[in-house]
Amino acid sequence: MSTMSGARVPFYKLQGCGNDFVAMDNRVLRLPQERMAEWARRVCPRAFGVGADGLFFLEPAPAGSGADARWHFYNADGSRAEMCGNASRCAGRLIHSLGMAGERHVLLTDAGPVAIAVDPAAGLVKVQLTAPRDLAMGITVSALGHETTVHCVNTGVPHAVVLVDDVDEQDVAAMGRALRFHERFAPAGTNVNFVQVLDRSHTRMRTYERGVEAETYACGTGACAVQVVLHALGMADAELANTTTGGEVLTTSLEGGRTYLKGAAELTFSGELNADALGLPLS
Repeated sequence: MSTMSGARVPFYKLQGCGNDFVAMDNRVLRLPQERMAEWARRVCPRAFGVGADGLFFLEPAPAGSGADARWHFYNADGSRAEMCGNASRCAGRLIHSLGMAGERHVLLTDAGPVAIAVDPAAGLVKVQLTAPRDLAMGITVSALGHETTVHCVNTGVPHAVVLVDDVDEQDVAAMGRALRFHERFAPAGTNVNFVQVLDRSHTRMRTYERGVEAETYACGTGACAVQVVLHALGMADAELANTTTGGEVLTTSLEGGRTYLKGAAELTFSGELNADALGLPLS
C-alpha cells in the first residue's frame, strides 16, 4: 500500500433516503475479499468508526459478465448481503461520479445484475431490482405472545411484511427482532417491514433490518417487498409512494414483471480513514 502514505485510505459517505453507507474504490484500495467483513465491522460503528448501515467496495465487473461494475456489500455487523436496494442506488450514483460508467449502467451484485439509471441533476437514482421470488402469503407466526400474520417475499434479500393500522404504534425494535430471528425464517432470518396502507398508491413503512439489527431510516428492498405483497393482495396500484421512517419517499413500481425502486441518493462527504487507528488490515 505504498500509495496510501501513513495508512490513509480514501472513502466516500453516501445516503439514500436516510440509509447511509461507506463506499471504497477497490480499484485503488485493492483489499482482498477475505478482509472486507472485518472492515465493515470496524468502519460502520457510529461511535468508533465512520458510522453507517453498511459498507461496499466497488471494482470493475468480471469480463463477460455484461455488467459495468461489481460490488461487495456488507452489513454493519460484517455479514455479506446479497442485495441492498438503497445501497445499490448510492452505488449507482458513485459509479457515475467516479467515471466508472455512464448514467445508465449495470451493477453486478450477489443477487444478480441490477440495471441503474442516474439523474445527477435531480439527485435521483432508479434501479431495476432482480425478479422477486419465494412469495408466500398469509403465514401465521407466534411472536411475543401474539399471533401475527406475515407475508414473505425475496426482493434480493428475504423480507417479511406485516400490515398494521398505525406504524407509529408499533414496537419495531422488539417485534422486528422477534420476527427477524423467528424459527420460521431460520437459518438466514428475515428483514421485517411494518406497513400502514394509506390508499392504493401511498403507504407509511418502518423496517427492522437484518444485519443492522435495528430500525433503519429506510429500506429499498423492503419497499419493493411491500409493493409486491400489496399488489398480490389487490391493495395497491402498480406504483407506490412509500414514506419511510426518515420522512423521505421511496417510489416503487411493477413494470413488465420487474420491480423498480427510485429515490434520492447523495454523496454527503468524502475523506480519509486512518487505517492504523481503526485497526484495519490492508492485506
